Amino acid sequence: MATWMVVEDEPDIYEVLLLMLEAFGVEGLAFVDGEEALDWIDDVEGGRYYGEMPEVALLDIRLPGKIDGLMVGARLRNSNGFAARIKIVLVTAYKLSPIEEAAALNSSGADLILYKPIPRFDELRRQIDSIV
Repeated sequence: MATWMVVEDEPDIYEVLLLMLEAFGVEGLAFVDGEEALDWIDDVEGGRYYGEMPEVALLDIRLPGKIDGLMVGARLRNSNGFAARIKIVLVTAYKLSPIEEAAALNSSGADLILYKPIPRFDELRRQIDSIV
């Protein structure tokens, strides 16, 4: 079964994303903040995680705490090998200018930005499939 990583702090969106993934036949590996996600990356790099590695990471840009989604994306891209193949999708409710979008994609190593509200089931799958 495929696995996707979700880093989202809003409970309603978190739950909807996990339900959508289940409907896609994808297992969700979920975190509520950037610190949790970085701890997981550290566990993977330290050989303390033995589960399925995610193919896609859905990262909310604005997260509580000091670690945002852009930092999580950058950490994934700079990890010891396993994350080079992960497709990173940034998610935000805030409209970014084209310059801000380019900067976010560049700093995080992301492949795509999606705006909230999250697209409908079939549209979300189409957009993710376009980068996988």
